[in-house]
Amino acid sequence: MMRLCLEWYYNFLEKHWKKLPSSVKPCIVSLAVFLLGITIKGEWILLLVHLLKQYGYQAPTLAKDKSELPWEGWTLEYFRLQGLPLAWVTSNLAGFAIWFSVGGFLQWYYYRTQHDQPEQWKCQPDRWLSQEQEREEFLWGCAGLLTTSTGSAVIATLIRNGSYSTIYYRLDTYPLIWYFLQWPVCFVLQDYFTYWAHRIYHTPFLYKRFHKIHHRYKAPTCWSVTAFHPFEIFTMQMVLASPLYFLPVHWTSFTAVGIYTYYNAILDHSGVDIKAPKWQFWKPDSIFHDNHHQYTHVNYGFNCYYWDLIHGTYRKTDHIYNENIFYGYGKSLSDATKDELETEANERLAENIKAHRRLTNVLLKE
Repeated sequence: MMRLCLEWYYNFLEKHWKKLPSSVKPCIVSLAVFLLGITIKGEWILLLVHLLKQYGYQAPTLAKDKSELPWEGWTLEYFRLQGLPLAWVTSNLAGFAIWFSVGGFLQWYYYRTQHDQPEQWKCQPDRWLSQEQEREEFLWGCAGLLTTSTGSAVIATLIRNGSYSTIYYRLDTYPLIWYFLQWPVCFVLQDYFTYWAHRIYHTPFLYKRFHKIHHRYKAPTCWSVTAFHPFEIFTMQMVLASPLYFLPVHWTSFTAVGIYTYYNAILDHSGVDIKAPKWQFWKPDSIFHDNHHQYTHVNYGFNCYYWDLIHGTYRKTDHIYNENIFYGYGKSLSDATKDELETEANERLAENIKAHRRLTNVLLKE
């Protein structure tokens, strides 16, 4: 059923795409990534709630519990979750509609129309997911999207109904200098927390039980961005949402940083070799995270590779990495077995020529 829907959609795109001026096509691709970025974690519904609060929406008064038995008062209203069912349905309908249409568009644009020239755009030009892997990746992606849309619906409902958070809406609530400082502060805290949460999920116990699902796809596509175990993607979402509860942040800065994070998550999981803009000196190219999928326990950072440089988990060309070498430090070439060296050599041959391939010939000779 999924494949039939995608085929119909791809045929629709092929019919109408060629009618568009070539000058607008790159803009459409960028817009598609942006739209997918604000829906993969349900950010759009949080943005809507923030706009409502900014322009005068008043939270309803919490009804007092008149019940003698505490569990009789455990209603949605009591927990400031009134309106959650509608928020949940809306969040999921919009999330899945955009995820399927925009994600399908990106898959079609790269993996179908440019399938015959992967060396021009693909991080791993000679490696493709099988049809079974694509189907599995899509289904896990659906499970992950359902989880994050639910999480965002709950957070948005709580904020809308006046539950505790440190987010604010009036610029004069704190000194104006803090408004400008909180942008980099929020980004750095979120990204550093995410680095450690990701790294913790690469420890043997958590990796084998949860995170390994995400690493079934050594050549990820945009469907991979939500293809996680539901428990893991929920905890990662809470890590990204944590500044809402301990750091005073204006809604514009928090939302903008979140959208930037998710936008780049699409790029990093796309499998497309995308060079980071020069002005974003902190950001690695998309091949950085693609290498993480290929070699597993290395390159844990997302939007900032400095954390890997600081903690020694940045991929080194004089080390080997694979699924059985944990903790991100790899193994020195001098300590590797012959079988490990052969496996490493084959992996490096599957890399984009722009990535680390300097030691391939040495490994093959040995």
